[in-house]
Amino acid sequence: MKIHAHAKVNIFLKITGEKEHSSGQIYHTILSRFMRVESLYDTIRFVPCECEHFTIEGCDDIPLESNTIYQAYKALNAHTGDLDILNFFYKHKVVVTKRIPSGAGLGGGSSDAAAFMRLVKKSCDLLISTEELARIGATIGSDIPFFIYNYPSANVSGFGEVVEPFEESPLDLELYTPPIHCNTAAVYQEFRTHFLDKINLCSFIGWDKIDSKTLLEMIADPFVLNDLYAPALKVCPKLEKVAEEKKGWFFSGSGSTFFQIKPCE
Repeated sequence: MKIHAHAKVNIFLKITGEKEHSSGQIYHTILSRFMRVESLYDTIRFVPCECEHFTIEGCDDIPLESNTIYQAYKALNAHTGDLDILNFFYKHKVVVTKRIPSGAGLGGGSSDAAAFMRLVKKSCDLLISTEELARIGATIGSDIPFFIYNYPSANVSGFGEVVEPFEESPLDLELYTPPIHCNTAAVYQEFRTHFLDKINLCSFIGWDKIDSKTLLEMIADPFVLNDLYAPALKVCPKLEKVAEEKKGWFFSGSGSTFFQIKPCE
């Protein structure tokens, strides 16, 4: 039993404000176009194995409690109370083949958690809708609902829980991820401190109706397309040199991946 957990890029990402989350915390709200990257994915397998406890292999550099897959496992158990899930993972271990770099703005951890949840639903015959699975996923990470729905392209808004499919084929993208880890929380904090008061909601009206290729050609400025680009450069100064080398490329999420439409040969 295996499933691919694809990366994503943000074609555009605009911060629309702040409001109280159901958790009681104040979080940013967004409007963004998420696009699945067909050529880059982690692989998650459920392998028969007698296990005394929930076991993950392939993520040794991540503490278990911080692992999004483990968090998804706990959230599914808490929500469903289904003993079939517990029993299944006494007899199977989770093996992850990582290809998506972390801290790269590609959603690797969120994609892994969502793929895990989708595979558990199938493997354990859970009577749970995709919408309900997405609501559970949203309690773990804001990008997870997009990956639960598994749309090739979608407009994502709110805290990330509103996912509306956008009818277009995924672009053939070229990615460049430097060995620089961007801390998402730090990038958002930098935005809150120095950029939040510069939000202009009128500046991106209608972007959610325009196809991604046209948007990239029409706007063509990574600072305009992605509100987190400028704060990411402040938080990770080493990105400045990469930005110079990749002038004309775009920036995904909170970084550090740059992307462009793959040139025709």
